[in-house]
Amino acid sequence: MRQIDIQTWPRREHFKVFNTFDYPHFSLCANVDLTTFYPFVKKRGISFTVAVVYVLARAANAIPEFRYRIREGRVVEHDIVHPSATILTDDDLFSFCSFEYIEDFSEFAVKAAERIACVKDELTLEDGPEQDDLLYMSAIPWVSFTSFMHPLHLHPADSVPRFAWGKFFEEGESLKMPLSVQGHHALMDGIHIGRYYAEVQGYFQQPRVVLGDG
Repeated sequence: MRQIDIQTWPRREHFKVFNTFDYPHFSLCANVDLTTFYPFVKKRGISFTVAVVYVLARAANAIPEFRYRIREGRVVEHDIVHPSATILTDDDLFSFCSFEYIEDFSEFAVKAAERIACVKDELTLEDGPEQDDLLYMSAIPWVSFTSFMHPLHLHPADSVPRFAWGKFFEEGESLKMPLSVQGHHALMDGIHIGRYYAEVQGYFQQPRVVLGDG
């Protein structure tokens, strides 16, 4: 982790402006193409949830703006950020489940399955104390939504990016899925979320390269 020198940071003026907003988060929602990715995952018996969590985390780690966080008015850049997803449990409730991001998917998948099993046995709504090297994620597989807004703390607003994906659907011969991306405007702009979508779509189009052929 390194601290950003705000005085020499190219986006210092944007940071000063948007960091004063009562609600500085902004959100985009777009459809991503699963036509290649979904059959690959199902044929190999890979958990679709684990695969999506991995892809979203890998894309976030590839873009610096998704690793920036605000701490007491200062900006830090994490070397690695880790996904924290909601997992459905009994009685239509959910549990938070934090994963260690590991670039090798096969290793990530094994540890992710272990973590999911643990939180299903012991529901928790807490992440690590004062932990901000996270990426908050939710699956809403019942609705092909066209927008999505996550709850967040205000005054100050936390700076953890948030993601949600919904029910996939057919569009012609393609399989699509809505994906919402929410970020702190003091740390990122629309161009960075645009790059994020491009990164994610690139991974979805090359599942053999991204997930391996194991």
